[in-house]
Amino acid sequence: MVYESLSKSVQKLPIFIKEDPQKLIPSEEAIRTAKLRSNSIDYAEYGTSHERRDNLRLTDEHPSEWTPTSWHTKPIVQDVIYSSMEDVELALEKLEALPPLVSPYEINNLQEKLRDAALGKAFVLQGGDCAELFDYCSQERIESKMKILLQMSLVLIWGTKLPLVRIGRIAGQFAKPRSSPTEEVDGKTIPSFRGDNINGFDVSERTPDPSRLVSAYFHSAATLNFIRSSLSSGFADLHRPFDWSLSHVQSSAVKARYKTVVDAITEGLSFMKTIGADKSSTLESIDFYTSHEGLMLEFEQCLTRKLRDPTDGKCKWYNTAAHFLWIGERTRQINGAHVEYFRGIMNPIGVKVGASMTADELVTILDILDPDNIVGKVTLITRYGVGNISNVLPSHIAAVKRTNHKVVWMSDPCHGNTKSSISGLKTRDFEDIMNELALALQIHKDNDSQLNGVHLELTGDAVTECIGGSAGLTDEDLQIRYQTVCDPRLSESQSLDVAFLIADWCKKGTMLSIAEHSE
Repeated sequence: MVYESLSKSVQKLPIFIKEDPQKLIPSEEAIRTAKLRSNSIDYAEYGTSHERRDNLRLTDEHPSEWTPTSWHTKPIVQDVIYSSMEDVELALEKLEALPPLVSPYEINNLQEKLRDAALGKAFVLQGGDCAELFDYCSQERIESKMKILLQMSLVLIWGTKLPLVRIGRIAGQFAKPRSSPTEEVDGKTIPSFRGDNINGFDVSERTPDPSRLVSAYFHSAATLNFIRSSLSSGFADLHRPFDWSLSHVQSSAVKARYKTVVDAITEGLSFMKTIGADKSSTLESIDFYTSHEGLMLEFEQCLTRKLRDPTDGKCKWYNTAAHFLWIGERTRQINGAHVEYFRGIMNPIGVKVGASMTADELVTILDILDPDNIVGKVTLITRYGVGNISNVLPSHIAAVKRTNHKVVWMSDPCHGNTKSSISGLKTRDFEDIMNELALALQIHKDNDSQLNGVHLELTGDAVTECIGGSAGLTDEDLQIRYQTVCDPRLSESQSLDVAFLIADWCKKGTMLSIAEHSE
């Protein structure tokens, strides 16, 4: 619409043209994805029903030409079907227009640190919630997770004598794979809760809603913004160390051992200050990276951008939703959609490796995801269970050694040790967790390899979801503060227990259990 001057005396004023704001238009890729993710898709095109499609395994090779949507050609497990294609289109067109959450510079920086870890020159600590809720996007909850990860990293630096790479399961860990698409609640069968970016935990919100994908972006952005501002404002300044409260420790022997470590760390920092060696910027802040399971491929696709690589100036595909993403144990099918998507992004990536993966499958997936043999490109996150690790890990180590791949070996001692408590709650026994971790350390050593990191489901809160640990939690204690909406998490005290006991192993070559410490 054109507005002309109302007075001849101001005829020299410019003519202004007012235009309506440009509407977002979904890309062809978004439209195709919306069709794939809605009931409007004709599954007959794939020669199978939707119910059978989850178990389908194709035999064709991965096409040489990769795009952020080439996963469309592959069968997908843990699928989410929305009722309205139009609503999916609206969500995806919005995501496509939003700016990146992380930068290629940050992603490349993490890749270099993981390269050091793969070469045994750094140790990786990755931890956070099993499934973030949108409600966890608050100052108190974010600070509590950052605090426990920082405390753990100080203990691990002291024990391993290596630089620490800190990766949070945060700012995007909203979706969770489930063993069943439905569950029984009050005698009714309803869809399972699959994470806040899919549906709600309340039974009235179990219908998948694509607008939650956009909400996930903004909650991730707010979380990232707070983390960055906190770190730049001195939250991780080691000149002002956190309160090392050990009041949770019941055993005086354990408390004395932990206090020895804390005193050594504190004295070291004090000595550096005395001689003026504490001026380094690394003592005032840290590098902190975000990660999540890349489960919702329509979300990952929209945040995958072709950006300039600061190292060589070439444009490459980066997933800008997080620095590090991983493929879950349930979605690592060699000819599946998730492996197809992951093989094309520049980010360092992880693969959950369980007891059911054969050595041949492990080598094949490495060949697909890391064809250029980039050191530290792939992190193998092993999650066998304490009863399986001794039978499986040695063969996996041997298989990788026969290749040209140099991976980061990380132990996830939580996921393979989940069980039901006497009271019927899902839980984990801290002793099982520590025993699998100890076995991982020893098996790598015995096989001329090295464990490069640990991956934990934890929280900075005093929850009661896993039994055992220095606080002596029992089955009866679980209902005191059982707050998880999915898997049981290590509490603040149990998380510190892990760090202290790994430090024990690195210092002494053995890991004493909490029970062995007790009076």
